Amino acid sequence: MAPESARWRRFVDAFEAVVGMAGYELVIPPLLEDIGVFTRLGEATDVVTKEMYDFVDKGERHIALRPEQTASICRSFVQHRPITPFKAWYSGPNFRYEKPQRGRYRQFDQVGVEVLGSLDPYVDIEVVQLGWSFLASLGLTKVELAINSLGEPDDRARYVDALNAYFLQRINELSVESQQTLARNPLRVLDSKRGEDAAVIADAPLINSFWSEAAAIHFETVCEGLTAVGVPYTVDLKLVRGLDYYRGTTFEFRGGTLDSAQNALGGGGRYDGLVADLGGPETPGVGFAIGLDRTLLACDDEGVFSASDQSADVFVVDVCGGRAALEICTQLRASGIRTERSWDGRSMKAQMKAANRSGARFAVIVGEDEHRTETAVIRDLRSDADQVSVSRSELMSSLNSRLSSLQGAE
Repeated sequence: MAPESARWRRFVDAFEAVVGMAGYELVIPPLLEDIGVFTRLGEATDVVTKEMYDFVDKGERHIALRPEQTASICRSFVQHRPITPFKAWYSGPNFRYEKPQRGRYRQFDQVGVEVLGSLDPYVDIEVVQLGWSFLASLGLTKVELAINSLGEPDDRARYVDALNAYFLQRINELSVESQQTLARNPLRVLDSKRGEDAAVIADAPLINSFWSEAAAIHFETVCEGLTAVGVPYTVDLKLVRGLDYYRGTTFEFRGGTLDSAQNALGGGGRYDGLVADLGGPETPGVGFAIGLDRTLLACDDEGVFSASDQSADVFVVDVCGGRAALEICTQLRASGIRTERSWDGRSMKAQMKAANRSGARFAVIVGEDEHRTETAVIRDLRSDADQVSVSRSELMSSLNSRLSSLQGAE
């Protein structure tokens, strides 16, 4: 509902303004995909096992509502094979079956970018920088960036084995939920926010002990690049993302005003094997997604990027049949002046009430005398200034002068 809906549109426009400057172009993936597109996210992830809305349609096809958009962008890349590096941005709703709570809903909007076709660590830097710049453009100042690397596939595999062995030794100290997670994916245990798991996780092995030389150099370059462009970050060697396709650089933007269990505004990383998993050639990829709902909560907490005033500039009051209101509204709207009116032949009193409720600054009034003399009365609805009568031919210039004066005084 307005005015919040207008803020959503401004959010997406603000995102496009940032990423468009870097040459990213809009891709609109479908809401429905073959379920196989999303099973590539990892059979051990909650997104696939618990949260995905899937069903068999009338054509006996097993399909799903998208729970995220990276896989859809990669599927589209496989289908259309654009020239690389392929730089895309997207926005729109995703769907996950989970218990709704503040900043976490079953239908949630995201904006994001993806770059396909380059292994260059400077691509990672650009992607992270774009996310940081966008959040800063909203006015947010209490955002923290955490960054890590899951290494190359062999590094990650060795790390997972080490984690599994460690957690099995202390399995009785883990929560029941984390014991279940361990059976599916030891990495995901690191993401537990449960108090009973904290001590066990604190002593867990760290990923940097398993990095290959190439992975270490890549991560060092990313960190140095972020420092060079003034993006502050914290290295979090236990940061993992909720999807199995991540490898190499991973990162997360955290809202400093939000509860720690639900403070991730967004994040992303490298997913160099996903395109191949979807039937395409070996193609590296990196990107991020930022949640609209939770980010706007952070904006509310910091008192920034508030809903803008969508009130009309002018409300036309016509008690002479409505034709004058039609003509005046058409003229004013064509010149860029937000204009409203009443219908159904309401009385002067009723229309003036509507004008005051609308939030408009000025009322343009056409009564019997004005109708006869081709004039209109301009009344300032927010001050005690005297109303003035002007000819219809001078109405536009008179209103523009008044509105310009108000803008200059702000």
